[in-house]
Amino acid sequence: MMEKVGLIGYPLGHSISPVFQQAAFDELGLSVRYELWETDPDKLGNTVKGLLAEDKLGSNVTVPYKEDVIPFLDDLNEIARDIGAVNTIVKLDGKLIGYNTDAEGFLRAVEIEGKFDPEAKTVTMIGAGGVARAIGFILVKSGAKVLNLFDIDQNRAEKLASELKTPQVNVLKSNSGTEYESAVSSADLLINCTPIGMKHSSSEGQSPVARELISSQSLVYDVVYNPLKTPLLETAEKAGIPALGGLSMLVYQGVAAFELWTGKQAPVNTMMKAAAGAF
Repeated sequence: MMEKVGLIGYPLGHSISPVFQQAAFDELGLSVRYELWETDPDKLGNTVKGLLAEDKLGSNVTVPYKEDVIPFLDDLNEIARDIGAVNTIVKLDGKLIGYNTDAEGFLRAVEIEGKFDPEAKTVTMIGAGGVARAIGFILVKSGAKVLNLFDIDQNRAEKLASELKTPQVNVLKSNSGTEYESAVSSADLLINCTPIGMKHSSSEGQSPVARELISSQSLVYDVVYNPLKTPLLETAEKAGIPALGGLSMLVYQGVAAFELWTGKQAPVNTMMKAAAGAF
């Protein structure tokens, strides 16, 4: 029997998940097909409940449904519950369990690709939206010493800071001035969690941080993965500063999901190669 996994979201024309997930299933000789399940809002419940069918292993979930799917699930793992968002659903013993592998994907990316351990480190994040929530919670869970947050919407940054439930979170009130400059230049890990620099966006070609503020002692991480080399990454690399792009997080969250669905070790190199070839 051909089993199925799919991506639930709306719209889905942009997704490259089928490319690298199908490459992984094929590499291991598994009879599984990864599909796109574009779902209208009024049909979300039926689509999620449909995961209980015999031929379904589970699904990924993307915008705008990472929070909306939760009422249709039987349980959540700890990090998904903390973040309040689900990007992976696994059918287990007749129940639907929600996970957030975005958090694990980021952590695997910085630890494996960046050779970086967040424990006792200072981290500065630009942006406090959905992806920043996942990253913020996993950094706190991993023992980061200090977390500096800036978002153009200060209320959003304040809300995230309060939900992280640790006194070591500082909300920066401006993206200029001594406090901001110090937070950026002193960061062991500097993360762009905004769309700035994304291809086909209004900020294409721009960097969220000026070169002169980035320390040579920092690891720079840009969650944007299209283009593969964003202006921020190019700036860092020209200065000899270690930098990673968002494709690594995308693939590693997929690796974690693959392993949850199948119980098998994912072929990471195959998935990375397939994902990079999708651009």
